[in-house]
Amino acid sequence: MTLKELSVRAATEFKKTYGRPPRWIAAAPGRVNVIGEHTDYNDGFVLPMAIERYAVMAADRSAIGKNVMQIRDTAEGVEPAMIDLSVPVKPGPPQWSNYPRGVIAGCLAHGINADGLDVLLHSTVPIGVGLSSSAALEVCTATLLEAVAGKKIDPVEKALLCQQAEHEFAGVPCGIMDQFISVMGRENHLLLLDCRSHRTELVPMNDPSVELLIVNTNTRRELSSGEYAKRRTQCEMAAKILGVRSLRDADPEALEAAGGEMDGVVYRRARHVVGEIERTLHAAEGIRASNWPTVGHLMYASHTSLRDDYEVSCTELDIVVELAEAIGIKGGVFGCRMTGGGFGGCAVALVKTEAVEAISKKIAADYRKRTGIEATIFVSRPAAGASSIKT
Repeated sequence: MTLKELSVRAATEFKKTYGRPPRWIAAAPGRVNVIGEHTDYNDGFVLPMAIERYAVMAADRSAIGKNVMQIRDTAEGVEPAMIDLSVPVKPGPPQWSNYPRGVIAGCLAHGINADGLDVLLHSTVPIGVGLSSSAALEVCTATLLEAVAGKKIDPVEKALLCQQAEHEFAGVPCGIMDQFISVMGRENHLLLLDCRSHRTELVPMNDPSVELLIVNTNTRRELSSGEYAKRRTQCEMAAKILGVRSLRDADPEALEAAGGEMDGVVYRRARHVVGEIERTLHAAEGIRASNWPTVGHLMYASHTSLRDDYEVSCTELDIVVELAEAIGIKGGVFGCRMTGGGFGGCAVALVKTEAVEAISKKIAADYRKRTGIEATIFVSRPAAGASSIKT
């Protein structure tokens, strides 16, 4: 569905649920990271794009009272959230509501007071596959509250507010990429984000001859907090040996020279990060120049590094990349890589628009044959960031 169609559906569902039309509608997109994985907590660069999948909230003043915000989800079996605004907003049940709860608390601290609301949430961002459904929900909540209160938060502050909500209320130590792209995405552009300075640069991707194909492997083996923490520690160890603040400040020559001083695993983790930061910057250059073969080569190199040096891929992701590489440029695939934290979730492929249907069918059939699993595949152009939609 287009965003306009989603908005109409959200308004219709709101009226069914609450018996009246909504006064406000807000939306925020999920994202796919084109390249730049596990570089964020090393002060590096990432290159995400907003996708044409959204969290949409329709709302009206609360029929219960100005101190109650209720959020209902169109998805079946999701417990509604009832949030008491007469007391300081704290984490509470149901668990999913801690994402909007944290945003509400942050907005109140910024002077954004929307009072009581009846809200209906409708999201088309797949959950738990690395496409940032949580960030879309957070940014959508903040955008809705801005619209209701008639006040705006600086975009960087808004993204950081949403990140803080995820840290403090949901207990997820996420980086800044997801919220930044959901807030600041622009149609037909990717976002090059410097995770140290928070500086952003829009990278045009206007060429209609290419699109991003997202392949959900429908496998989910979450990188446990222990494994995630272990990799962060290994990166910090490498930076200490190199005498730099973070691996952002290392270069391949210095890493090679110091390799003998490092444990082999620590060296490989650092090699991925240092190489991935370079690949991300080169990919941004390639996209600006519409040099798709170069961008595709960098995507394959990124996947190899994530698989072998960082060890966060899995059999199913590797199979998708192998299938894409077998199709090749002649068949319409420039490059492919896993995206997200790893151990399941999605792969992203840069493909020729004219070949999308054939590529999708081929990968779906061959993936099913190899794994017995049905992949979910969709295509997206770079989408716009969060918006308030007039009803």
